[in-house]
Amino acid sequence: MTEITDPMPDWEKRFRAPRVSLPDWAVDAPDRSLFVSNATGTYELYAWDRATGGQRQVTDRPSGTTDGVLSPDGSSVWWFSDSDGDEFGIWLRQPFEGGEDVPAAPGLAPSYSAGLAVGRHGASVVGRSTDEEGTTVHVVREGAEPVEIYRHRESAGVGDLSHDGTLIAIEHTEHGDAMHAALRVVRLDGSPVAELDDTRGGTRELGLEVLGFAPVEGDTRLLVGHQRRGRWEPMIWDVASGEQTDLAIDLPGDVNAEWYPDGSGLLVAHSFEARGELWRYDLASGGLTRIETPAGSVSGATARPSGEVEYLWSSAALPPQVRSTAGGTVLDPPGLKAPESVPVEDVWVEGPGGRVHALVQRPAGTEGPLPTVFEIHGGPTWHDSDAFAAGPAAWVDHGFAVVRVNYRGSTGYGRAWTDALKHRVGLIELEDIAAVRDWAVKSGLADPGRLILAGGSWGGYLTLLGLGTQPDSWALGLAAVPVADYVTAYHDEMEALKSMDRTLLGGTPEEVPERYEASSPLTYVDAVRAPVYISAGVNDPRCPIRQVENYVDRLAARGAAHEVYRYDAGHGSLVVEERIKQLRMEIDFVAARLAGAGPAGRTALEGTTEGGGPR
Repeated sequence: MTEITDPMPDWEKRFRAPRVSLPDWAVDAPDRSLFVSNATGTYELYAWDRATGGQRQVTDRPSGTTDGVLSPDGSSVWWFSDSDGDEFGIWLRQPFEGGEDVPAAPGLAPSYSAGLAVGRHGASVVGRSTDEEGTTVHVVREGAEPVEIYRHRESAGVGDLSHDGTLIAIEHTEHGDAMHAALRVVRLDGSPVAELDDTRGGTRELGLEVLGFAPVEGDTRLLVGHQRRGRWEPMIWDVASGEQTDLAIDLPGDVNAEWYPDGSGLLVAHSFEARGELWRYDLASGGLTRIETPAGSVSGATARPSGEVEYLWSSAALPPQVRSTAGGTVLDPPGLKAPESVPVEDVWVEGPGGRVHALVQRPAGTEGPLPTVFEIHGGPTWHDSDAFAAGPAAWVDHGFAVVRVNYRGSTGYGRAWTDALKHRVGLIELEDIAAVRDWAVKSGLADPGRLILAGGSWGGYLTLLGLGTQPDSWALGLAAVPVADYVTAYHDEMEALKSMDRTLLGGTPEEVPERYEASSPLTYVDAVRAPVYISAGVNDPRCPIRQVENYVDRLAARGAAHEVYRYDAGHGSLVVEERIKQLRMEIDFVAARLAGAGPAGRTALEGTTEGGGPR
């Protein structure tokens, strides 16, 4: 009897296996939920009636859809409709049970989204951002023209709408620091109620964020995230009386929180050293009780009216699951299950700015030196964690070690670590990556002749910058949706990112040209010696295509080894087969250029599929 083998490799199964997000639920109709899934091969929104068990697909677009919100009464789904991933569009509304999509805010022209709060008393709040207008905030009522209540050139966003629909919390950066927002609470007519600004005086760089109004009618308490003790943590601000209640939750690392539905406590999400856990904070007693979750990362959590907590959990080794403290899995998509991968190892390396945390995965049972991919995260205000990721797992399957570095600029290690990259943008992060690279070689993990620098978005930017400023350190580069020419990127990108770049670099390219020059990969393109693979979305508003083409033209002009893949989407793709295609092309690019045997006597790219898509 001939044995039948599965022709699909595990790395592709991890992408194709159906996934679901943590379901959001309607505040006044908790049996009605909304989630995102890739079940059709494209990430789309799904409505779920928990009372009947019925599920239906809400959106169906070639480029996918992930931005959606339920109305408080559960009667409708609001979803953001853009064009081919360009993030520029309008909000549409569809009945929960299905039906025609209609504009949710008639009269508002397309824009980038700057927040949304759907109200329960006939008024909703829509934030918009355009290059011409900056940020505007509008109150939208059924059958009436939208009313503009806020406008400013600097970036801002809708934070929340109070339970009774009378107060709006806005995060704004009118002071010009896009990394550290201030808060303003206004009435529906735009008249001011209260202001909270930890940046005043220019002597402190402290940010605030809206975590949500109390879920009680007439309650004027607002849950706020602050950085007054050098990390993110919550406090309660009564916007009517001005009273601020310091919760002083004694946990290391960053602390986030949201209200329990009855307002009696807070669901606390604690992030520390690339792991996450959950706690309940009782507002009456000040008691803190741990909610048991497995070791790994909690990517989202919500407390249900009945008291149980639902959360999205994974680890580097185990695929995501939506779990409940009541027991079991809440939402388990049918069909193919993602194969497991290998766990991460924690590494701490002394760097020029302090200890750098890195996460390492290697093929089971192997010893170095191994071909090694440095997979650099985007953001930059983000961090890699002990969470399941199909990309790194694919490289491990092909015999590579994978190293992920939480460089200065990353979140989760305190405010000073996150803010450290200002002005020497890119160069600071690469110092930390270089320190971990040196450790990887000296420890025997990595083969210095088979080191690959890779990443997407900000990670793609650091890849190109690293290939030019550290040309002797890397054998190959893989840059997805990168910043490649910082000056052109600034002029072409969406307005909110212009604000962020002015904050990071201290001004516009015309005001501080020397900083943009020092931080731009284009400045160092002639020093690049490693073959480089670049992929870019032609509709990308964050890392626009023209600045990528400028960099590629410079590579081509001197005959440097490179390949470019352009695809019809924005800042990445929501189509599963497109994601697989892009990774397959990266694997094939490496296979064609990286010589030498991999671990256990096999080639480093054993099992690579043929092809890699048209050029």
